[in-house]
Amino acid sequence: MYKIATLNKISPVGLARLSDKYTISDEVSCSSGILVRSQDMHEMELGKEVLAIARAGAGVNNIPLDKCAQAGIVVFNTPGANANAVKELVIAGLLLSARNIPAALNWVGTLTENVGKTVEKGKSQFAGGEIKGKTLGVIGLGAIGVLVANAASDLGMQVIGYDPFFSTRSALSLYPSTEVKEDISDVLPLCDYVTIHVPAMDSTKGMFNRELLGKMKDSAVLLNFSRDKLVNEADLLDALEKDQLRGYVTDFPTDGIIGKEKIILLPHLGASTAEAEDNCASMAVDQIMDYIENGNITNSVNFPAVNLGAIHGDTRIAVITKGEPNPVKLAAAMFADLPLNAIAGNVRGEYGYALVSTNERVKSVPKVDGVIRVRVIQSDEC
Repeated sequence: MYKIATLNKISPVGLARLSDKYTISDEVSCSSGILVRSQDMHEMELGKEVLAIARAGAGVNNIPLDKCAQAGIVVFNTPGANANAVKELVIAGLLLSARNIPAALNWVGTLTENVGKTVEKGKSQFAGGEIKGKTLGVIGLGAIGVLVANAASDLGMQVIGYDPFFSTRSALSLYPSTEVKEDISDVLPLCDYVTIHVPAMDSTKGMFNRELLGKMKDSAVLLNFSRDKLVNEADLLDALEKDQLRGYVTDFPTDGIIGKEKIILLPHLGASTAEAEDNCASMAVDQIMDYIENGNITNSVNFPAVNLGAIHGDTRIAVITKGEPNPVKLAAAMFADLPLNAIAGNVRGEYGYALVSTNERVKSVPKVDGVIRVRVIQSDEC
């Protein structure tokens, strides 16, 4: 029986996917797996029993990835599971800004008498523009960015995309009408709206700074439904104050931008739909079970993807390495005395993973330099 600890409230739809091999536990340190949404785990003590952490969502800023990797704990996320929910909110953000809806809502809520006449007299102050025919720049063409680009095209917008890691898969998912440029500087000056959909990493922190903001139209609106750290708030506020940018719409309120003019704030609602929570939890549960029972890694953020399919009567040996350029070769040497059915592996940064299949019982595991953790997975059919 495996123990799974849950941090935050995890969707019952996802938890229902756990087989009878699992039980839910409140004891994080002695659980085999952890399911988490937003709880900060950086100061948590993780016991030696913990094999994996699955984040029911895309961002993993709340998880100490390096600490986990050093302990041989595989961290998963669920890319794409909440993509539609975020896409719909981005489109809502476009319309909120284009039609001045928040200001209009606030104003009409103050009316107490002669409402009809007052509305007809005062509504012109909130006249906006249509998004049809306008140009949207989509920065980041992953699961969410592609959906946003296609939805905007359906609404009659001209779409220009940019992604430094643009893939064939993204290209196949985009509508042919979307133009993709290789330099972000060629995108920003053309756009009436720019929406950000890149991950928060050291290389992207504060990427929308004075330089990039200065390349945008004075009449443009910036939308950020990805992460607050992607925008330099001081440079943003300066651009808004100097009318070098028409507005900012974000799902990430911070102390620095609360109450500021030309900014529309939403309370981090991107993935806050019942459907998205169910999808994320289901995907997280499936990935953590596949790793615990079969040794397969899918959508890990700190270890490479490796898959030998479902275990059927064989024994799996999972080998986690650090600083080893060829974990497959190392694992094969470690178990050279066993007849091997298959072996697969790869590296991600300085960490590696190899998965071995054999029909023999594993009686001992040698200690080898560069190996962080070895786990023997026995099939129920043995």
